Amino acid sequence: MTDPRPLPDLPGVRHRHLDVDADGTVLHLAEAGPSTGIPLLFLHGFPQHWYAWRHVVPLLDREFRLLCLDLPGFGWSAAPRRGGHTTDDRARLVLAALDRLGLDRVGLVGHDWGAWTGFELALRAPERFTGLLALNMTHPWPRQRALLGTAWRFWYTALLEYPGVGRRVVRHRPGLLGYLLRRGVPAETPWPADELAEYVAAGSTPGAARAAERLHWGFVVRDIPRLALGRFRHRRLTVPTRLLGGELDPVIRPALLSPAGAPADDLTAEVLPGCGHFLPHERPGEVAAAVRRLFAA
Repeated sequence: MTDPRPLPDLPGVRHRHLDVDADGTVLHLAEAGPSTGIPLLFLHGFPQHWYAWRHVVPLLDREFRLLCLDLPGFGWSAAPRRGGHTTDDRARLVLAALDRLGLDRVGLVGHDWGAWTGFELALRAPERFTGLLALNMTHPWPRQRALLGTAWRFWYTALLEYPGVGRRVVRHRPGLLGYLLRRGVPAETPWPADELAEYVAAGSTPGAARAAERLHWGFVVRDIPRLALGRFRHRRLTVPTRLLGGELDPVIRPALLSPAGAPADDLTAEVLPGCGHFLPHERPGEVAAAVRRLFAA
């Protein structure tokens, strides 16, 4: 079930839907910029959708072809009928969307869960991506001490991840989504009331509530064991990658961004002072500048 509400308006943005698999999964795409521009794929985090990039799009839409995809089950994208909510599943569907668009190679920008999906995409199909800009997300090789020292910060996921429970919490306690959004930004950059209301309303629809539960549960059963057992150590990142984090991020602390020891050809990290967990909202200008540094050439 997709979001039945009207799409929020953003000047210059065009909308379409992509049929990406044999089961009839349809993903929503918001597109801006010239069709001849360098293509960049943007993947949002939780609990947002394509509109998460609303402040970044006007800064880049004269230079790049911007493709803002709603992840499966979120925003105006349908949830797959079978599975579809593990990181592997999301990566498969995103690659299928690129195939439907006829794009062999794009730049990749991800925030939060979109960035985590971005790492899987870059590891799985490096030939498809010119670079990865990962916002407010650790890479797959964090130092174990840093990971253990910050694990308690993910306490809220216990309310979201359990099958049959998480969807009810999100659906019937939408205040949790508002709390997570407000908690993620410092007092100097509060959410405008209309944006906050948009993400809370979109995130608490039945389809998005189910997707939130399945996304978090998929991470518990698939990705956490991989991290704990060091399974990512056998996979090398060859795509040029930049991590951008916030000094005040309450979840992804700067210690988790250190590239030291990661099996990567070109991985660097930068922490923005005074910033929290939602850089596209808090510092869209600096996000746009990072995009230009990585992809303009």
